[in-house]
Amino acid sequence: MVTETPATRPANPRFSSGPCAKIPTFSLDKLNDAALGRSHRAAVGKAKLKAAIETTREILGIPADYKIGIVPASDTGAVEMAMWSMLGARGVEMLAWESFGAGWVSDVVKQLKLDATVREAPYGEIVDFVQVDFDKDVVFTWNGTTSGVRVPNGDAIPADRDGLTICDATSAAFAMDLPWDKLDVTTFSWQKVMGGEAAHGMLILSPRAVERLENYTPAWPLPKIFRMTKGGKLIDGIFEGATINTPSMLAVEDYLIALDWAKSIGGLPALIARADANAKAIFDFCAARDWIDNLAVDPATRSNTSVCLKFTDDRIADGAAFAKAVAKRLEGEGVALDIGAYRDAPAGLRIWCGATVETADIDALLPWLEWAFEAEIAAQG
Repeated sequence: MVTETPATRPANPRFSSGPCAKIPTFSLDKLNDAALGRSHRAAVGKAKLKAAIETTREILGIPADYKIGIVPASDTGAVEMAMWSMLGARGVEMLAWESFGAGWVSDVVKQLKLDATVREAPYGEIVDFVQVDFDKDVVFTWNGTTSGVRVPNGDAIPADRDGLTICDATSAAFAMDLPWDKLDVTTFSWQKVMGGEAAHGMLILSPRAVERLENYTPAWPLPKIFRMTKGGKLIDGIFEGATINTPSMLAVEDYLIALDWAKSIGGLPALIARADANAKAIFDFCAARDWIDNLAVDPATRSNTSVCLKFTDDRIADGAAFAKAVAKRLEGEGVALDIGAYRDAPAGLRIWCGATVETADIDALLPWLEWAFEAEIAAQG
């Protein structure tokens, strides 16, 4: 029997995993101070770009000797810059347990044509980091945005490694406590946990990564947009706000507003707590029901941002069609937008739980999820 239509609706039905919900206090008039119509190389533009870099450092606790750059093409651009500029100096291990990690594997093996060791795990699981050779360069995602699985900690990464760790942390930064001493290259994009606008990536380099850039020249040509050195030295301007190409000063302003909001609520601990509370509400909901479950097999590796769910009811004849129908029904009611599983992932739902989402909205969504499930079960006869 279908439950009654829930009485409460989420105030904000935006649960997309990217671009993600804006900060709760967002309004367009907050962008009035954007340096529009001004050169990004003018003093005002440089100051805003520098502020974005240094406030990121402050909130995330990034060491003072790490370089932070704003680069083109979102997180993808940042990861590609790192791989094309640094890989090939030593052996490579590629780790993948979801679609974006698989994409990095493809680029390294098929485009750079490196003889890499590839370690893969199915959706819902993670590779065994104990088996990884960190004397090689290792490329991995911290949080599998499309699988809902994350690295629980950096304990398995040795401090005395010879290789570089290159970490795609785009749905982890600002929601998880990243161990900077274990990460040599870290990337993320503004449109994830901070709900910023897309197209800009962040590239964070440890001193070891800088040393690699200054002492290694890849065998392949590098497009201008990937070049971070000149005459064997790091182009420091890239990491002080002199971007490689023209950034959107409107997007920069939006990111600054999100960073200010993060500071106002208590910084990284508060951001993590908000994401944890959002994810816990869904975990508890699933634990009390036998028709839905977390895609992540091990609770220790469950993501607190991109929570991926699967339907487990034996009455479901076509899992993919059923999940799409549930997502469509919820969108039609205006209570949940863009929560279908990623196109390459197993059939199910994906609910973004990052810090810009209010737990009250998650709580309001969950009865609607049960209502939609029962409605679809009834509809399929």
